[in-house]
Amino acid sequence: MRKQASRLVLTVICLMYFIFYVDRVNLSTAAPIMQKDLGLTATELGLAFSAFAYPYAIFQIAGGWLGDRLGPRMTLTICALIVAASTIWTGLVGGLASLFVARLALGIGEGPAFPTATRALSNWLRADQRGFAQGITHAFARFGNAATPPMIAMIIAAFSWRVSFYALGVASLIWAVLWFFYFRDDPRKHPQVTADELVGLPTSTVAGSRKPVPWRPLLKRIMPVTLTDFCYGWILWLYLNWLPSFFLHEYKLDLKKSALFAAGVFFAGVIGDTVGGIVSDRILRASGDVAKARISVIVAGFLGSFCFMLPIVFVHDLFVVAICLSMAFFFAELIVAPIWAVPMDITPEYSGSASGFMNFGFGLAGIISPVVFGWAIDFTGRWDVPFIGSLGMLLLGAALALTIHPQKRFVDLRESPVPA
Repeated sequence: MRKQASRLVLTVICLMYFIFYVDRVNLSTAAPIMQKDLGLTATELGLAFSAFAYPYAIFQIAGGWLGDRLGPRMTLTICALIVAASTIWTGLVGGLASLFVARLALGIGEGPAFPTATRALSNWLRADQRGFAQGITHAFARFGNAATPPMIAMIIAAFSWRVSFYALGVASLIWAVLWFFYFRDDPRKHPQVTADELVGLPTSTVAGSRKPVPWRPLLKRIMPVTLTDFCYGWILWLYLNWLPSFFLHEYKLDLKKSALFAAGVFFAGVIGDTVGGIVSDRILRASGDVAKARISVIVAGFLGSFCFMLPIVFVHDLFVVAICLSMAFFFAELIVAPIWAVPMDITPEYSGSASGFMNFGFGLAGIISPVVFGWAIDFTGRWDVPFIGSLGMLLLGAALALTIHPQKRFVDLRESPVPA
C-alpha cells in the first residue's frame, strides 16, 4: 500500500466512508432539537431512524450486484449523488413523513456503497492487505461517528440543524467528482499504477466480468456471515442511533456535553477498527490460516464487548459508564475488518454481491432495532434499557461466528469440470 495509486485509491475510499457515515449518523446528534422542533415522540423518532435501514438492507444485495456488473466507478458516483441530494433534502423537512422519506432516499444511496467499495478493494488489493484495508476504511467510518456529534453540535449552535444537513450534502457532491475522475475499475488501466502494484492482484476480479451471479449457492454459502453480521449490526445501530440521546437524557447533559461523551466512545471504535484489521492480517501472514486470522478476532470482539457492556447493568456513574461503553465499542469494532474481509476470502470474483448479502444482515438489524429501542424507552422511561437488552446478541454473535469457515472457498459449480 506504499505505492501512490493504490494508496490514493484507498484514501479516497476512506473519505467516502467518513462522509457517508457522517451523513448517516448526523440525525442522531440533531435528533433532540429536531424532535422538539418537529414535535416527534421517541417512537416516531425511532421510526425515522429505521427508515434509512429499509432500502439500505434491500440495496445491500441489489447494490452489491450492481457494483459487480457496472463496476465501482460508476456505481459509487451514482451513490454519492443520491446521498448528497437526500442529505440536503433532510434539511428541508417539516415533519415525520418528509423526514421518513428523506431517510429512505439516504438508504437507497448508501445501500450499495460499502459492498461496491469492497469490490473496488478486491480489485486493487492482495489477500494479505484486505484486513488492513477494511479496518482503516471502517476506522474512517467510526471517525465520522466520533466527529459528527461535536461537529453537528457546533453547526447547530452557530446556525441551525437545517444548515448542518446542507453543508454535509455539498461534501458528498465534492467526493462524487473526485471519485469519478480519479478511480478506475481495472487497476491495470490507471495512468499512475506501477508494475509492482499489479503483482499478486486477483485477475479474476478485474472490472468487466459480466458472468451471472450464482445466487442460490452463493447466498447459502454466505448465510452464516449474514447472521453474524446481524448480531454486530444490532450493537452498532444501538450506538449510532441512541448514544447521544442516552447521555443527554440518562445523565441530564446538555447537547454539547452529550456530543462530547458520544464522540469519546466513537473514537474508541476508530482504534478498534484499525487494530482489528492489523491483527487479522498479521495472524494470516504468520500462520497462513485464514480461519484463524478472521474468526479468532471476530469472537474476541463479541466476547470483549459483552464483558465491558455488562457493568452498565449495575453502575450509574457517568464516567465509569462512558469508559465501559468505550471499551465495549472498541471490542465490537474489532469485528469489522475481519468480517468484511471474509466475503473477499470466500469469493473474490463475486465479492460485491457476497458482501452485499452479508451486510443485508446489518441493514435488517437497523430496521428492527431502532423501533424496538424506541418503544422500550417510551414504555420504561429508561434510556439504558437498549444497552442492557443487547447483551444476549453479543453472545449469539460469538457463537454464530464459529460457523463462517472463511477457509472454504466458494466454488461456482457451473464452471466445474463434469466428471467423465
